[in-house]
Amino acid sequence: MSLPMMTPEPALDAERRKALRRMRSLAVGLLLLAATVYLLTLDQDGFLGFVNAGAEASMVGAIADWFAVVALFKHPLGIPVPHTALVPKRKEMFGRGLEEFVNENFLQEDVIRTRVLGAEPACKAGDWLAREENARRLVVEASELLRMGLERIRDEDVADLINTALVPRFLEEPISPLAGSLLHEIVEDGAHANFVDMLIDEAHRWLTGNEATFYDVVAERAPWWAPEALNERVIHRLHAEIVVWLEDIRREPYHRSRLALDKLLKELADGLLHDPDTIDRMERFKERFLGHPQVSATFISLWNALRRATIEALQETDGELVKRAVAEVITFGERLQSDPAMRTRIDERVASLSVFLINRYGSELTSVITHTIDQWDGKEASRKIELQVGKDLQFIRINGTIVGGLVGLIIHAVAVLS
Repeated sequence: MSLPMMTPEPALDAERRKALRRMRSLAVGLLLLAATVYLLTLDQDGFLGFVNAGAEASMVGAIADWFAVVALFKHPLGIPVPHTALVPKRKEMFGRGLEEFVNENFLQEDVIRTRVLGAEPACKAGDWLAREENARRLVVEASELLRMGLERIRDEDVADLINTALVPRFLEEPISPLAGSLLHEIVEDGAHANFVDMLIDEAHRWLTGNEATFYDVVAERAPWWAPEALNERVIHRLHAEIVVWLEDIRREPYHRSRLALDKLLKELADGLLHDPDTIDRMERFKERFLGHPQVSATFISLWNALRRATIEALQETDGELVKRAVAEVITFGERLQSDPAMRTRIDERVASLSVFLINRYGSELTSVITHTIDQWDGKEASRKIELQVGKDLQFIRINGTIVGGLVGLIIHAVAVLS
């Protein structure tokens, strides 16, 4: 199926058509002038004989070049002479030739790399980004795109991502080695100490302020036959001892209980790394945890909270998030300006990326040329191409008229002198 060619600039096409008609008129005028001179000097000798020979050769040259130019686009005088109307009949060949020409001369690795490095993209980017108005424009536009993207993400999409992509992947991935290594590093660095202190402080605070609740909880476990007074004394003493014990742990960084907890955590980390039973229990716990229906709902709630906070921050064009982003962009631009080594690295990476993209997708890019030309209507393509280059082609006819006349004079002179 042939597709019509688009006319993006009707006024420009009209100007080209006018210029083409003007050049055609000039070429035809020269041909008519040569024909008139030829008829007026027919059968003349001497100087007029030379004029007649030149005019005759001018006509031959003009007609021959007219035939050559017209034959590119249509049949001369409508006569289907072989090897004429080349453009409409062989546009597919021209398309493939143009595709090969672009591939061989423009999309080569050396050409692309040289052009990219010569353009110095990092330097130009640094100069542009270092200006506050440009940095702010970039950040505001990026913020708007990000905000629009976040607003269009539905809860159903997030749930589908979690349930069909993330959870199955987590189920396949063993968590014990990761948990064991992480726990081992935490204990070795003492990073858990603050968390333990927080738990002890909270437990101490709760016990000192909720003795009655503690009594009720423990009393439920007391024997039914024990006297109430004895229960009160025992539970009160138990409460006091626990509070004192927690106070000792709070004051003493190397309390036996702390050391015992550290030892327990180290053994747990070692078990997660090397003990099959511990590893198996951890994997079963992971499966039960991920299989719980509340997991997906919790992740969606966390995502929605993060999304709302991010969208609100992005909507404030004078907010802290945008200001910080603008400052970072300006800093990056200034660094590009002042760091030649960084510019060189970025230029090399941009060049390598361009070469990779051309090597991977260059054939698909240039195939658009052949595919598009193949779909053009042959006659309309011929008219369009003639409109583009026809004005310059008329110089072939003009030059043929002039050169033909000069050659005719030379031939006539040789004939007279011989």
